[in-house]
Amino acid sequence: MTEELQQALAELLRMLQEEVVARFLPALSNLIAALVIFALGIYLAGLASRAVRSALLRRKSSTQAVLMLTKIARWTVFILGLTAALQQLNFNLTAFLTGLGIVGFTIGFALQDVSKNFVSGIILLIQQPFQPGDVIEVRGYAGVVMAVDLRTTDIRTWDGRVVILPNADVITNPIINYSRAPHQRIEISAGVEKGSDLTVISEAAKNAVLQIPGVLADPSPQVVFQANHENLIDFKLYYWVNTRLMDITLAKDAGLARVQAALDEGGIRLPTPIQSLISTNGSR
Repeated sequence: MTEELQQALAELLRMLQEEVVARFLPALSNLIAALVIFALGIYLAGLASRAVRSALLRRKSSTQAVLMLTKIARWTVFILGLTAALQQLNFNLTAFLTGLGIVGFTIGFALQDVSKNFVSGIILLIQQPFQPGDVIEVRGYAGVVMAVDLRTTDIRTWDGRVVILPNADVITNPIINYSRAPHQRIEISAGVEKGSDLTVISEAAKNAVLQIPGVLADPSPQVVFQANHENLIDFKLYYWVNTRLMDITLAKDAGLARVQAALDEGGIRLPTPIQSLISTNGSR
């Protein structure tokens, strides 16, 4: 082999080596960086899920909310880490994300009601305005909460019906949670003839409701009189009930019956029928 040929081969090998080094080393460094970022993303995803779990447990959130939100936190951080790793490999994310955005918009538009209820379910599970077993009223439906999931809230009403309300309707309407207001006030109203002994009426009505289990002596029952234009005197009896000791409906019915019986025993006529109203207040 001539000296010129040897030099040519040596030059060719040198050029090949430089080309390999020029192409392979950057790719290798990018691959290593991508692997490091990917591993870091996995670690941070676990860290984020644990942090969210700890925060929710401190808030005493429901098990369903804890599981769901920890998974969302984990996958969000994981996808961000995966995206950063793919960028190191010069992966064309722009076209991919554009296509993904179009698909996501189309699916989101088609499932906007489902998405709305899903987001509302997450808010309900985090804020916990009520829990299964609570007595609530929303959108005119009152009863016991049977279940709260990501899409609907199930309520068993007092007449035995099971009402399934979309979470979006629940969260956008006023919610009355009777279970978080253990002291509820009942109002009984009626009218007596002018000239009646108002002191006797007041004492008889108050003593009558105080005999009902669960009726509070503090605050004590109150009677308020007011004259009307039909030769009658209207009166309202207010008394508070501890609903943990006495069902509010039974306390209302017992109050009507006992007040009527007490006034009858005292020979006091009631020209107008007795009516009742229940109001709620969490404080006394």
